[in-house]
Amino acid sequence: MIGRMPQQDTPMAVDAPEIVEVDDTRVACDGDDGSLGHPRVYLEMGDATFVECPYCDRRFVLRAGAHPH
Repeated sequence: MIGRMPQQDTPMAVDAPEIVEVDDTRVACDGDDGSLGHPRVYLEMGDATFVECPYCDRRFVLRAGAHPH
């Protein structure tokens, strides 16, 4: 049939986002792939203990024992 996508029997595998432990509530992310990364963004956790990059979904988690600023 024209205009229909074939059904897949198995779901597509998706890698879980990378988790990075940090000591500061302010972090920067550039995708960590050199020229294949994304623009550098600066992220702030605020009162939370983690923040996720809007480009690559990398999750930055405040390390146990670290004190939020």
